[in-house]
Amino acid sequence: MILYFTGTGNSRYVARKIAEEINDEVVSINQLIKQESTDELISKNKPFIFVCPTYAWRLPKVVTEFIRKTKFSGNNKVYFIMTCGEDTAKAINYIQKLCDDKGWELKGMAEIKMPENYIALFPVPDKETAKQIIEEADKLIYKIASDIRNENNFNIVAPSGLNGTIKSGITNIAFYKFIVHAKGFYSTNQCIGCGKCVNLCPLNNIILKNEKPTWKNKCTHCMACISGCPTKAIEYKNKTQNKERYYLK
Repeated sequence: MILYFTGTGNSRYVARKIAEEINDEVVSINQLIKQESTDELISKNKPFIFVCPTYAWRLPKVVTEFIRKTKFSGNNKVYFIMTCGEDTAKAINYIQKLCDDKGWELKGMAEIKMPENYIALFPVPDKETAKQIIEEADKLIYKIASDIRNENNFNIVAPSGLNGTIKSGITNIAFYKFIVHAKGFYSTNQCIGCGKCVNLCPLNNIILKNEKPTWKNKCTHCMACISGCPTKAIEYKNKTQNKERYYLK
C-alpha cells in the first residue's frame, strides 16, 4: 500500500509512478485526514510505502501525527520516499524514531528532488525547467520502484556535522512556530467562488463566506489552495504577487 500526502502534486506524482511499476494500491493521506477516517489500514503482502514532501527538512507534522494515531497491520516493513527541492538533512533520524515507536522495520528512505513549490517563501521554476527536473526525477523513481519490488534495503545517510542537525532540529521548530499559520492568506477580486480551495485543503481549514474563502486557525502551509486556484486569486501576504504558480496535475 502506497500512502501519499501532497500539496501541489509532487508526492502524488511519485506515488502513482511507483504504483504503476510495482502494481500496488495508492491511498491519499490528504483524503483520510480530510474525512477524519479512523479505519485500520492493512497491507498483507507488501510493505507500506509513505510518499510525502519535506517540510523544513523533516516529515510534515500532519503526516507524522497521522501515522502515530493510525493503526496499520498486516506488514511491519516500511519505506519512506520524500520529495524535496534541496535535501532532507537529518529527516532520516526522525523517521527511524517514528518507525521504532510503531514497531516497524524501516527498509528504506529516499529523497527525490522535484520542482520547488513553496511559493510562500521561494520562487517556483518555469514550466520548462520544472519539466526537466521531473524527467530527471523519473530515473530515480524507477530505480526506487525496482528496489521496493525486490524488497531491497536502501537509505539516505544523514549528513555529518552541525548543519544537518540544525536544519532538521532548530530550523524545523522555528518554521512551525513562526511561519506555519494561516494568517496572511487572502483572495483577490479574481476569486470566482468556485470552492476548489475548500476541496483541496487537507485540514478543512478553508470555508466559503459570501462565496469568498476564509481561513481558520489550522494550516500546514501545503500551498494547495494558493497553487491549485484556477484563477490565481489567492495570495500570501506580499510574498506571492506576480509569482508563477506550480501545481502538478
